[in-house]
Amino acid sequence: FSLSQVSETAWAQTRSKVVKNTSFESDVRMRKNQWTVGLAGGQYTGTYMRFADEIALALDEPDKMRVLPIVSYGAVSNLEDLLYLSNVDVAVTQSDVFEYFRTEKKVPNLEGRVHYIVRLPVSELHILATEDHKTIQDLRGKRVSFGPAGSGSSLTGKIVFERLGVQVDPVLVDNAQALQKLRSGEIAALVRVVNKPVEFFTKIPDNSGLHLLPVPYTKVFADYYTVGDFTSKEYPTLVRSGERVETIAVPAVLAAFNWKPGTDRYRRIERFVERFFINLEKMQKPPFHPKWRDVNLSATVPGWQRLVVAEQM
Repeated sequence: FSLSQVSETAWAQTRSKVVKNTSFESDVRMRKNQWTVGLAGGQYTGTYMRFADEIALALDEPDKMRVLPIVSYGAVSNLEDLLYLSNVDVAVTQSDVFEYFRTEKKVPNLEGRVHYIVRLPVSELHILATEDHKTIQDLRGKRVSFGPAGSGSSLTGKIVFERLGVQVDPVLVDNAQALQKLRSGEIAALVRVVNKPVEFFTKIPDNSGLHLLPVPYTKVFADYYTVGDFTSKEYPTLVRSGERVETIAVPAVLAAFNWKPGTDRYRRIERFVERFFINLEKMQKPPFHPKWRDVNLSATVPGWQRLVVAEQM
């Protein structure tokens, strides 16, 4: 063989390998993305993020469905991510967040762009305060943490205090910082909206000088909220044995972007919804979160429109 013939043969072999490798990678890339759905969950230590993780675990099936749970700032930012962040098709949020985006942020055509798949369990309003504050009215004029900006508590907490006519000095910091500031006396209370019981509160030691404030349910909360409570069974170091602390609760929502039927993104959501309904019974058994047992597939969300495929299921 001449040198040129050897070079041409070597190049042909190399090119063949490159083409094969490129074809292989293209196939892998297609399979990886074809049925993958991004799910905006919540804060790392919150129940919403656990819901997202467990949905991913229950629905996962190689080459047929993959859910990517995303740690986020919370319920408010999740709806914003659903509207504007690339590759987010599903989000865990709250029912009152939708009204806020519609009336306060005035997002155009929100009712047509975001629909709900299913109503999730309620999240209770937790107001942790020092013992010298006995009622929510005692917090008037005081510094109160509502969690990080974009969290569900930053919205729901603001709504609750406004409706009750209790004006406070809001602080927006993460929950770990808020607890430190509460213990040091820098703030009078912290607010979280999360499914009970949550480790953040169960880990608070006995005789900490902290307790959960009651928030009685009244007609001013009748639109988006429901009745909730705390007992010593859930929070033995914060609620005395045999006592019950009243609070309100807000329904969580599994929401989806309403993609145009027939599009690739719509097909992914369609498969996600089908697999969610099929696997819910599995999620209602250990080791999944016990709150899954409270999910009623036929429950509606006031002010929201249901995704067509979810309504059909």
